[in-house]
Amino acid sequence: MDVRILPTPGLKGEIQALSSKNYTTRYMLAAALAEGTSTILYPARSDDSDAMRRCIRDLGAVLEEDGERMSITGFGRRPKDVKELNVGNAGAVLRFLMAVASLVPEVTFVNAYPKSLGQRPHDDLIGALGQLGVQVEHNAGKLPITIRGGNPKGGKIRVSGAISSQYLSALLFLTPLLDEDSEIEVLHELKSKVVVRQTLDVLKQAGITVEASDDLMHYRIPGGQRYQARTYTVEGDYPGSAAILAAAAVAQSDVTVHRLREDSLQGERAVVDVLRMMNVPLTHANGSVRVAGNGKLKAGEFDGDAFTDGVLAMVAASVFAEGTSRFYNVENLRYKECDRISDFVAELRKAGADVEERRSEIIVHGKPEGVAGGAVIDSHYDHRVIMALSIVGLRAKEPIVIRDAHHVAKSYPNFFEHLTAIGGRIERLEG
Repeated sequence: MDVRILPTPGLKGEIQALSSKNYTTRYMLAAALAEGTSTILYPARSDDSDAMRRCIRDLGAVLEEDGERMSITGFGRRPKDVKELNVGNAGAVLRFLMAVASLVPEVTFVNAYPKSLGQRPHDDLIGALGQLGVQVEHNAGKLPITIRGGNPKGGKIRVSGAISSQYLSALLFLTPLLDEDSEIEVLHELKSKVVVRQTLDVLKQAGITVEASDDLMHYRIPGGQRYQARTYTVEGDYPGSAAILAAAAVAQSDVTVHRLREDSLQGERAVVDVLRMMNVPLTHANGSVRVAGNGKLKAGEFDGDAFTDGVLAMVAASVFAEGTSRFYNVENLRYKECDRISDFVAELRKAGADVEERRSEIIVHGKPEGVAGGAVIDSHYDHRVIMALSIVGLRAKEPIVIRDAHHVAKSYPNFFEHLTAIGGRIERLEG
């Protein structure tokens, strides 16, 4: 499905934030690794969470859903011996399950998206699994990947955090189940530390003990632990809501998004602070963010590693800011569903934005008067790109068309419904 985004003079209304994709997938995995039945309240529905649903079922978990409630009876330390798993285009699900799959004799992760997830590297996790005695057959670090495990051994593990924190999270889910104690040392640097804190939060809720250093670079994990069956409540999702908040910021608006906790551990909670720094009128209280946008934004400089999945939405907002904005420390965006620096910058230019890229930066020379638009945009099969380009389309002088916009369902299936509900002018172009 393609969509046409038409210039939109104003936005107004209230919406409930969708449930957090990151927490949903982590809770589902923790429930699957437990012996007994766990309950998850308000689980997210998205391509990524559906991929986790499908794969843990294949591995032997029993799932039942009734409205906003999901129950999962886990397989504990003994996932079912399956030969093949398909994670779709879900990178985090793939990496978490590569670690869990080391508990079965042999399983192959197929390459269902050769132009997206199929291009992403996993070498650092492959190397770390090798330190556990797991054999991995792969295509230069990419899918398809075959895990030959069955009896991984704990011990001292080194893993790079320079590309993705998901490698570390995968090991943190696996190592408590091993017979031996483990120590994990993170090499180089650790990207997206805030997301690692989410993983540690879920592990603690699941009854797992992990000793982490203050800088999150060293870990001690006792072996022989068991995940406990629990009841989990999924909070609202900041990464998806960032796009709605940015849309309100660039328009004349009065938009409120509910279910966004002020004390959330989601790093993308920082987008509220970023918008404040851009002089966007907003309030955040009692779990709701209200934006009274006037379309007037101020440029700034922002460390994007603090809110990785909100960066593109904030870049889109800065397209209309007065002055030059700089988003730095974002090289890990190059290793997502697409190269979210080069590919995104190319599409922004098509829409008329004045943007530059560096290896680990996006620089935006704002155009408060708006951009020309009138372009056909490639989504690169990336949900974050789709949402961010939609924001730009609201302030374009001529409509823009986003191709393959249905891939927004990877994290936010009802994004266009929500944007339309608050006044966004969107036309679906069925192919």
